[in-house]
Amino acid sequence: MAEQTSASRTQAAAHLKFARMGPRKLRRIADAIRGKSVREALVLLKFADVYAAAPMEKLVKSAVANAGNNYDMNTDDLFVVKITVDGGPGGRFTKRLDPRAQGRAYFKRKRMSHVTVVVGEEPAASTRKARRGGASIGLRKKPVRHVAAPAHSAALAPAHSAAPAPVAKTVDPAPAAADGKEA
Repeated sequence: MAEQTSASRTQAAAHLKFARMGPRKLRRIADAIRGKSVREALVLLKFADVYAAAPMEKLVKSAVANAGNNYDMNTDDLFVVKITVDGGPGGRFTKRLDPRAQGRAYFKRKRMSHVTVVVGEEPAASTRKARRGGASIGLRKKPVRHVAAPAHSAALAPAHSAAPAPVAKTVDPAPAAADGKEA
């Protein structure tokens, strides 16, 4: 492997191994900050109400510190170029016993994760995100209020779209009895 000089180095990485958290929870955070500038990512992680945001924030800060200290990169203009979340060791989880009724025991699967964050001076080539189902951690938007159309717009609407006029019901003052008897 060829040794690179610090002048040609444009990316720095940080790794988080054996995180005691499921990869699915961490991927939710990773998808939110992938391709963003480091400044945007740190703000998003700081104010996200997700448990997995705290270790991810520390990891991004560590990657920025690695870029500044080890490779003399400008830490103000960095981007999250690549972020991966993989399952942990073994069968991707450790087993723990959960006591149940009548002396039985069930297994709990305690999942672990390995996370890698790569920051660079240039944004990733394609920052387009694939749409996935599931929850997001983005900031909540205000609900959209639908306002009724003004009264003058009803006059401009075509005649077939207007509501029909109500029909008046007529009432017979003395209904005839069906069997000819008076009530």
